[in-house]
Amino acid sequence: MKWLNLLIKYRLWLGIVFLALAIYTNIEAGFWPSFILYLLAVIAIVGHFLFGPMRLIQTHMEQGDMEGSKKVLDSIWFPGLLIKPVRSVYYTIKGNLDMVNQNYDSAEKNLKKSNELMGNSSLMQGQMKQAEGANKLQLGMLAIQKGDMKQGESYIRQAIRAGLPDNENNAAAYLQLCSIMMNKREFRAAKDFFRKAKSFKPTTPQIVDQIKQIEKYIGRMPG
Repeated sequence: MKWLNLLIKYRLWLGIVFLALAIYTNIEAGFWPSFILYLLAVIAIVGHFLFGPMRLIQTHMEQGDMEGSKKVLDSIWFPGLLIKPVRSVYYTIKGNLDMVNQNYDSAEKNLKKSNELMGNSSLMQGQMKQAEGANKLQLGMLAIQKGDMKQGESYIRQAIRAGLPDNENNAAAYLQLCSIMMNKREFRAAKDFFRKAKSFKPTTPQIVDQIKQIEKYIGRMPG
């Protein structure tokens, strides 16, 4: 909803305007006539710092507008004030943007911060749990990219246990485990993970292509 996005975008400045009006009304007419203005000011200003403009970031991410997402993130001056679940999303998105820019060290740092916040959040239910799985999957991919296969496997197994949000993520996770098992020459496990990856019937071209490539020779493996 456009009106809600506008409200979130200008929430802080509206809060400041309400506060100024409240102070003026307080001076001119007393506290009680200004009470509602003080209340609106507190809701707007505190809401800005506790919840941030994360809805705006979601809109940009869905549209593939990475530059717009970065601008919204940069508008969050004090991420430490965000409530834990929102702060976790903040660091996840920062990590995703770092990965797009191939800044892998910063991506790993931000994703680990997000992961720690998820683990400490008592509000982690449903979607938050799935976000934890997706986060660990990304950490696993980063570890594998850096050549740390043991850590990569550990993160991916944790991601599967936590739960992943869709078929594409599940297929990607099991394909990575399949590749790891192939490198370890544990062919029976590799075949099992490959079958699981296919069972999710992914449609992402990159994942479909990976399945086709592995399928060419996995049948010739022993085990």
